[in-house]
Amino acid sequence: MHRAFRWHHIGARRRQYALGTALGTSTVVAYHVWRAPRLLLADSATEDWSSTPAVVANNQAFSNHAQRLRDAAGRVNVLQTAQPRTSTEALPPSQTEGHSGLDVKVSLPDSPSAWSNVTDSVAAVGATITGFDFASVREKITGAIMPSWVWMLPGYIHKLQDEMSMAPWSLSWEIWEEAHNPEINPEITWEANVRISSELCAEEKSFLRNRRRHTAKALARYLGVPESEVHPEDVPVIGMCGSGGGLRALVAGAASFLSAAEDGLFDCVTYSAGVSGSCWLQTLYYSSIGQQSHATILDHLKNRIGVHIASPPALLALVGQAPTNKYLLSGLVEKLRGVPDADFGLVDIYGLALAARLLVPNNELRISSYDLKISNQRFYTDGGQQPLPIYTSVRHEIPDSAGKVESMARDARFTTKHFDWFQWFEWTPYEFFCEELDAGIPTWAVGRQWDAGHGKWRENGFALPELRIPLMMGIWGSAFCATLSHYYKEIRPIIKASGLGSLDALLTGKNEELVKVHPVDPAVIPNFALGLRDKLPAACPESIHHATHLQLMDAGMANNLPIYPLLRPGRDVDVIIAFDASADVKGDNWIKVTDGYARQRNIKGWPMGAGWPPSTNTDETTIHQLDEASHAPSTTPANPAAISSGYLPPPKKELGYCTVWAGTKEENHEYMDDPPHSLIDIAADDHHLAAPNAGIAVIYFPFLANDDVPGVDPLKAEFMSTWNFVYTPEEIDSVVALARANYGEGRERTKRTIKAVWERKRAGRWEREEEVREFERRVRVRRGCGDTGHWDHFS
Repeated sequence: MHRAFRWHHIGARRRQYALGTALGTSTVVAYHVWRAPRLLLADSATEDWSSTPAVVANNQAFSNHAQRLRDAAGRVNVLQTAQPRTSTEALPPSQTEGHSGLDVKVSLPDSPSAWSNVTDSVAAVGATITGFDFASVREKITGAIMPSWVWMLPGYIHKLQDEMSMAPWSLSWEIWEEAHNPEINPEITWEANVRISSELCAEEKSFLRNRRRHTAKALARYLGVPESEVHPEDVPVIGMCGSGGGLRALVAGAASFLSAAEDGLFDCVTYSAGVSGSCWLQTLYYSSIGQQSHATILDHLKNRIGVHIASPPALLALVGQAPTNKYLLSGLVEKLRGVPDADFGLVDIYGLALAARLLVPNNELRISSYDLKISNQRFYTDGGQQPLPIYTSVRHEIPDSAGKVESMARDARFTTKHFDWFQWFEWTPYEFFCEELDAGIPTWAVGRQWDAGHGKWRENGFALPELRIPLMMGIWGSAFCATLSHYYKEIRPIIKASGLGSLDALLTGKNEELVKVHPVDPAVIPNFALGLRDKLPAACPESIHHATHLQLMDAGMANNLPIYPLLRPGRDVDVIIAFDASADVKGDNWIKVTDGYARQRNIKGWPMGAGWPPSTNTDETTIHQLDEASHAPSTTPANPAAISSGYLPPPKKELGYCTVWAGTKEENHEYMDDPPHSLIDIAADDHHLAAPNAGIAVIYFPFLANDDVPGVDPLKAEFMSTWNFVYTPEEIDSVVALARANYGEGRERTKRTIKAVWERKRAGRWEREEEVREFERRVRVRRGCGDTGHWDHFS
């Protein structure tokens, strides 16, 4: 379908250039004189845009264009990938109602909405700045230095106000027009349903089959063996994950992944998972900016993060000028216009600022809107050519009373499904899923409203486009949405060092209250679980059935390493490689925190007890361990199975740059038992990895200071703070050098671990094949078809 050409659609600068070339400068001046008065008619207070004389002449052209859009919607419907509707499913409304900003039926609503609240706020800011006398301030503070952008602020605000006014041909009007165009957003015509199942979706299963062909060849190269010796069934399923930690995690993760890629290891990976800054890393990798190269990403970061994400001149310039303004604001306009009761807050602004720094290339003309949807990343994964990225966030379930929490935790200790403080949600290019709910929706349907398992159609017969990545970048990295308990944990060392022990004891004793308070509201997306009470697991909290929106935040609130999604049934991960660039890798002990998750879900194979030994922990038990201890019985009985097996407590050994643990697939012990993990000294003995009942192998790379990179200590360098958003090229180089040095310390240990797991899986396949051959031989013998020459009716 060809789009109708409209003169007003092109920018003012291009119109001026075209007229100046064709008719001369005097014509341009005359055009501006004719055009200027009519711009005043597109005032933001006008509700009936169709009465504007400046656009009446275009009504017929617009009607023809709108009719072509409706015709295209019917054609695009045939191409949709969703399942066909059954006779019992509700059909979408007829796609015949107009959706133009010129149509009175879709003018700004009279009732308060998210869109009207935001536009009113922008208007209020604009009015305040307009009435502010900057000249008098300059006279009063003569001699003081003020940044030059302050004097440009009124112009930025007025321009933003005009673009967000929904006036015809404004930026927001154009974005909302394209939100109803199936050629630009084909998913708006696709029917979406909630998938209720604990299994992986069909698209991910297909990915696993395709990825295995690539990883088999890559493993042969990595281990230095002929491809003919590597059977696809023997290839370990490897999950590689990066931690949260803001730009530190982004830069260090990119360097660690680059080291793995240069070593040939990254090509062997099936899943990559991220929290916070590692989610930003994955977003860049699966984009036209990163070009599936971590070296390219590091070069991009050197060009972009030397400026603070909240720097007003840089941010306002990108938000206020083409082509970046449409690129960045499209998701915001679609969300606020399409979901009237949606919330808009600090997390949304934060995501916008992150996208302006990270998702805009140094050459701003190279931006691509294709990079702004997670579902488009399937282009890189459908054929199995790249690992499947997993993005994470959590929802904080806050029950009515503390007593209820304790009783639910106590009653659920011995069950496979357990009440969680935090519910994990994950995005892949295929599905947005929550294991706690055993339910998910197509990724391209995130952002639309839901009822009884079906996505809602809007009055014009279309659905909303997929929620765009800039808004989700804010969700993934919204560590500032933490509870007061987490905030106090950050400042607790200062309180203790100041000698305020009584205050520390008081606040620590109030942890049950502090853990319920979020000073900053999390971001929200429509709740797809509404109306599914009878279909979701009984363990689902009651609040999930009433909330119109899901409040999601940084998954680092629960665990700063995204290990949980890798343990999901069906993914069958054999090796987890964790690059931990957390603020305090020892004190937080995120590997140890995973034990509780493994117990709750009865996960077999996790190396229970892995993590930093207690002797290297902080002086006080971490909050995660306090929470777990508060739900435990007052006395923990000894584990008779462990005693009878001759188990001894593992030695308390300081962890190095690379540590390997391996679990076992034997029957789990009682809930509160803590069987020792197997700490693997791969250089001396790897027999546990080769055992038939060996479980998941965990290869852990903490981000530590290294003598080979003097003067760079993550715990002491101020620029490596989680809250620092400015890195110079030299600081990036120092982080990269440290991450690469640490990977080099564990390179051989990692390769030997993966080789041992591969050999174990190969031996298991040989054993199974031998059993099949033996069974077939016995069958032939029974039938008298054997080659032994001896058979009777008793055989």
